[in-house]
Amino acid sequence: MKTFVVGISGVTNGGKTTLAKNLQKHLPNCSIISQDDFFKPESEIDIDENGFLQYDVLEALNMEKMMSAVSCWMENAGHSAGPPALESARGVPILIIEGFLLFNYKPLDTIWSRSYFLTIPYEECKRRRSTRVYEPPDPPGYFDGHVWPMYLKHRQEMNAITWEISHSSGPLVKAIGVVKKCQSILY
Repeated sequence: MKTFVVGISGVTNGGKTTLAKNLQKHLPNCSIISQDDFFKPESEIDIDENGFLQYDVLEALNMEKMMSAVSCWMENAGHSAGPPALESARGVPILIIEGFLLFNYKPLDTIWSRSYFLTIPYEECKRRRSTRVYEPPDPPGYFDGHVWPMYLKHRQEMNAITWEISHSSGPLVKAIGVVKKCQSILY
């Protein structure tokens, strides 16, 4: 069965999860896999020379487990317990994968039907990050000493990507445009 896989990546606190959830509300037969669900335990996270836990690197994530979840969805996306008429009414199964390092993980490169990278300015990102509660909490200087520099590094790595990524900045009002774009491609 045909499937449609959307990648939503970008800066921390840039609206990836919010956009994915809004898309899911408007698109039938839509599932979400969040990269944040695959962080390794704190005891397995490296610490840099400044004493910062290195959460903003691929090595902090169990990407093999995430790939298993993606593979499982793809193998089961077309299987429904409902009658055939209901299956056809539901349309093409859609998977939205959202996370901050999706496009830096090569095994995912071949699955995207569409890919989007969200950005927001430094000041807004830092403000949003300061309102979030993390476990463990961000230590003083963590955003400027680790989070933002790693975002810039990973974004620079994306310059080598040869497939098309749509870039978006600004408020999530653009989510409706993405929904309409997805709907026009699928239906």
